[in-house]
Amino acid sequence: MQTPAPTVADLGEDGLLALVFPLLPPGAATLLGPGDDAAVVASPDGRVVVSTDLLVEHRHFRRDWSTGDDVGHRAAVQNLADVAAMGARPTALVVGLVMPGDLPVDWVLGLARGLAAACGPEVGVVGGDLSGGAEVVVAVTVHGDLEGRAPVRRSGARPGDVVAHAGVRGRSAAGLALLRAGAVGPSGAGGTGAGTGAGADAALEALVDAYRRPTSPLAAGPLAARAGATAMLDVSDGLLRDAGRLARASGVALDLDVPGSAFPADLAALEPAAALLGADAAAWVLAGGEDHGLLATFPPGAALPPPFRACGRVLDAQGAPGRVTVGGAEHTGPTGWDHFAG
Repeated sequence: MQTPAPTVADLGEDGLLALVFPLLPPGAATLLGPGDDAAVVASPDGRVVVSTDLLVEHRHFRRDWSTGDDVGHRAAVQNLADVAAMGARPTALVVGLVMPGDLPVDWVLGLARGLAAACGPEVGVVGGDLSGGAEVVVAVTVHGDLEGRAPVRRSGARPGDVVAHAGVRGRSAAGLALLRAGAVGPSGAGGTGAGTGAGADAALEALVDAYRRPTSPLAAGPLAARAGATAMLDVSDGLLRDAGRLARASGVALDLDVPGSAFPADLAALEPAAALLGADAAAWVLAGGEDHGLLATFPPGAALPPPFRACGRVLDAQGAPGRVTVGGAEHTGPTGWDHFAG
């Protein structure tokens, strides 16, 4: 008879933390890590960039689609990207975790491993809190160091600036669509209707991986700040929706290049999923969220730091600040994710 896997209720808070703490990275800036009432993190700049995000089970993830490792990785990346978008270097995370008592301990240890993998050796996971609840909620607060630079805000774009993007576009949205359609099984390709061969299956799996464990060009944030970026933000809710936020904050309009000319590699990566599902790959590029790329504006003639690529221009608002067009035309389709719609 197989012994049941231990749950968090079996271990209790202290027993669980004793297993979790050794898995968490200390971080290069950490002076005092987990174990006391609060951690101590060095900030040579004297200013601390702070942001927070939530992942709620059944709203942002499903445990039958994502492992604890997946959710931990995703929770870290979406927060680290917010700090990078200010031109800062991430230094530390604090994690709050709500979970039911019957949650397997292995899932929580996977969450810790995922956080550690996304943070790497430089960013510490320095503390947090545990609580019981009906479903899993992961709340992460991230801290960052500006290293003597001014923060890059959303409000600095000016007419004539170049719009540029670093990272991928549309891949997380395509991966989510594949899971929802049952085209890829919970642990990879192999669900109903998955692919037409090894190559197709690998392409679909890569898109689902992009949903489960998005990557962000974190080093590009400080590079953009050093290169004179006038405005920047993390693209978490869709390229069009977040471009509109930057445009409104700056009091300008933006015109983005059409996906076929600006993002051909993304369209090519999305095509297997689009063909299988009968979907529009360009719509995923423009409105798909949770890729966590960086959208920035730079003065005319500025050398764009890699991996930024030009994808549009900043225009005078002409009485309509926040307006975003695509190839000079109004976009009539979806623009991105709204947390309170539907």
